[in-house]
Order: sequence, then structure tokens, then C-alpha cells
Amino acid sequence: MLTTDANYWEQRYQDNNAPWNLSMAAPPFTSLLTSVNAPTAGKTAILGCGPGHDALLFAKYGFETISFDFAPSAIAIAQNLSKTMGITSEFMQRDIFELANEFANNFDYAIEHTCFCAIHPSQRPDYVNTVRSILKPNGELIAIFFAHSRPDGPPFGATLEEIHDLFSPVFDTSEIALAHNSIASRQGEEYIARFRVLK
Repeated sequence: MLTTDANYWEQRYQDNNAPWNLSMAAPPFTSLLTSVNAPTAGKTAILGCGPGHDALLFAKYGFETISFDFAPSAIAIAQNLSKTMGITSEFMQRDIFELANEFANNFDYAIEHTCFCAIHPSQRPDYVNTVRSILKPNGELIAIFFAHSRPDGPPFGATLEEIHDLFSPVFDTSEIALAHNSIASRQGEEYIARFRVLK
């Protein structure tokens, strides 16, 4: 399946066909980090980081960020952006499904934005297990889920019920709400969530 092949994603960057790249951090993350309910800074994994805008936003607010992506071009773009902005952040080319071998119980937070929707739905249980495995026992997933209903993918759609069913065995999934400041093309289709690991 193409989405499991690093070359597929690398070619998308080579072809300048990366519509998930907003050229800025996701507005709902900016709103969260500037709110009274902002999470306390901690060690943070950014999954499928792309060009690194979300990673650098969290780093700007004091989070120790380590970011992962399949595509070498994405990592190179993110590293260059980090230097240009003068914000320290680490970027690694990795298959996220292998992170537990290297980073088990390592992070206070995992950040999700356009990674969950990029993988085939058949891989989603493995994704949930991966996220849980790299988080500390009191860790938290901070996510923007792209819950659209269009056919095919990537990006693959999801429903709130599916998200709850997938994550609820190992996370408290009660904190999820419609994002109010998504980009125009995703208005009404993005949900911001904070899922804490169950004790």
C-alpha cells in the first residue's frame, strides 16, 4: 500500500504535491498554547511532522520537541526552517510504527496533525498502540483529527465514534471538540483533542 512506503511520501514532496503543508502551524494549536488551558511544557513527539511548523510552534513555547517523518525532504525542510527561525528542535527520519523500539515510555506528549489521516484505516489500531507505547504513564496525546467524510484517501476520513472506539481502551477520550479556527478548507471537519493515558 502506497501510504506505507516512504518513497511515496518523498515523491509527493519532490513533486511539490503536499497540500497538508499549511506553511504555518495549525491555528487550533496556536490557540491552545496561548490559552489559559495550555499544557505545561514537556518532552514532546511530533508524529508525521512534515515541514515542521507545528513542531517549531511547540518548541517556541518551551516544549522539548523531537519530530518524526517518513520523507527525507520533509526532515530537510524542517531542519532548515528551524535554523531560519532560530528555534531549537530535533527532526528525525523514522517510520513512526517503529518508534517504540527507540522511544518507549519516553514522552510527556505526542502531537498528532495529519498523520492519523495519512495512514490507511487498517493501520489505525497499530497507530494507537504506537502512540501509547512512546508516552509516559501519565502522558497525553494532543491531536487535531481531520474527520471528513470524503471517499478514498489519503487523507482518509474518520468519525468521532471511530476515534473514540480506537483510542478509548488506553486513553481518556472525553476531551475532544470541534476546532473553531481551522483553515477555511477544513472548517467544520477538524476536532482538537487531549487524550490522557488511562491509569
